[in-house]
Amino acid sequence: MRKIILAAAAAGAALSLSACSEGTEESAELTAENAMADTEANVEALGNETEALGNEAVMETEDAAADLDTAAAEVEGDLQNETTAEAQMD
Repeated sequence: MRKIILAAAAAGAALSLSACSEGTEESAELTAENAMADTEANVEALGNETEALGNEAVMETEDAAADLDTAAAEVEGDLQNETTAEAQMD
């Protein structure tokens, strides 16, 4: 009788350990999946931010180039006794 109870207890312990092991494995898989999803979201956000900064830099460069063209036309107009519009047409 003792042997049967001892065997049942051992079997119960083995089952609970295997269930715990499966739960741990599932938890580890879920953690890895969540980490991957977080990484993907962060990479996408970084890409969006980088694109926005690039677009802003292009716009600022274009504005600076336009300002430089206007300033050059003003100087040319002053040197040649022309209006800025006339200097820009040259």
